[in-house]
Amino acid sequence: MEYIKAFLVGGAICALVQILMDRTKLMPGRIMVLLVCIGAVLGAIGIYEPFVEFAGSGAGVPLLGFGNTLFKGVKEAVDADGFIGVFKGGFKAGAVGISAALVFGYIGSLIFCPKMKK
Repeated sequence: MEYIKAFLVGGAICALVQILMDRTKLMPGRIMVLLVCIGAVLGAIGIYEPFVEFAGSGAGVPLLGFGNTLFKGVKEAVDADGFIGVFKGGFKAGAVGISAALVFGYIGSLIFCPKMKK
């Protein structure tokens, strides 16, 4: 049942994003930023954790989850270090995911030799 809930919630998130892409003039980059910000706001008001407990990976993996991770990192760093935590908390919390994306993106570019569109 956990897999079904994760599939349905993750699919619903993707469907909503696809509708945004098809029906609005928002560029994909802006939609991704919007998702990260929504994840951070939902984490800040305490809605995201119960949502993840219900939906599992369907809610934790997409960009909403990254926004929540950034929020949790900033919150922990502010609690530990004060105001300077606002600046370093998100970097510390998201470092592994961002580093992995850069490394695997680079490896993928070496394997598949991408070309710029003309």
